[in-house]
Amino acid sequence: MIPFLDLRAAYVEMKDEIDSAIARVLDGGWYILGPEVEAFEAEWADYCGAKIAVGVANGLDALTLSLRALRIGAGDEVIVPSNTYIATWLAVSSVGATPVPVEPDPRTYNIDPSRIEDAITARTRAVLPVHLYGQPADLEPIVSLARKHGLRVIEDAAQAHGARYKGRRVGAHGDAVCWSFYPGKNLGALGDAGAVTTNDPQLAERIRALRNYGSSRKYVNELLGVNSRLDPVQAAVLRVKLRTLDAWIGRRRAIAQIYTQGLIGTGLILPYVPEWADPAWHLYVIRSQERDATQRRLSSRGVGTLIHYPIPPHMQTAYSDLGLAADTLPIARDLASEMLSLPMGPHLTLADAAKVVSELK
Repeated sequence: MIPFLDLRAAYVEMKDEIDSAIARVLDGGWYILGPEVEAFEAEWADYCGAKIAVGVANGLDALTLSLRALRIGAGDEVIVPSNTYIATWLAVSSVGATPVPVEPDPRTYNIDPSRIEDAITARTRAVLPVHLYGQPADLEPIVSLARKHGLRVIEDAAQAHGARYKGRRVGAHGDAVCWSFYPGKNLGALGDAGAVTTNDPQLAERIRALRNYGSSRKYVNELLGVNSRLDPVQAAVLRVKLRTLDAWIGRRRAIAQIYTQGLIGTGLILPYVPEWADPAWHLYVIRSQERDATQRRLSSRGVGTLIHYPIPPHMQTAYSDLGLAADTLPIARDLASEMLSLPMGPHLTLADAAKVVSELK
């Protein structure tokens, strides 16, 4: 069997360091926020090229708290990609704002900057690009357009740990960059975890307060906050894994190269990488009009695959109130029926990657 992703192997490779880090937290007796979280925040901000990082409980909270900290709420609109995981939209809805979907560039699958301006209205407050599958969105025109219209830019970087845009790591281009450290991510915790990176000290302070019951000082509550604090145990694990992140991305890059070189000429649509992008290869996604049959055949041969994502947000029952028919956003609709994610991860062997290519052929 070739699994889609082997999470246990990541722990086994670093077992001694991870166990030691967890023991350090347990022995230290500080179990909410504290020095371990602060150390990871500093290290993650430095890695991302940002001034500040704020650890939160998960990636969805990172998005939601960023929107709240920017005072985006009821009556506001936020431009989002039509082709993304539903969490991007849910964050906007959770603060009372309305997600306004924009179709992707059909080559990169990320939001198409040339379509954004037509979606801007008097109620638009922010643009929320997603770095889907670990490939950076085209940030320069997005940020430029947002500044022209007085809009905020909140990046969903949940799949883009270590990705680079025009030579610079994703993490500080927009007003806030939101991260998930879900176990399956390139930098994954042993449970839920998240963070926001930013160069804006005031924004960071608001997010810090919001994550902690709206309080920056104990029993003094300035804001209507929530409980969304990065756990020190997870912070300790992330500090260990961060030291190997670039090496693990290198392994992912080698697997992507095997797939790309081996699958040319098969009729499958392979990932397109613009010259300015250096993907983190969180996922390697192919397209086929015979996607479901291909997935079944691979499964019968012991190759694990996943579909990211089978139903686009505008076709989910959760968003039926928006009244968006399936063909309102045809690019997102069609991509959802053709996408197939091949096995990908730092512990997939190059021989197994070559076997996946052979089975696909």
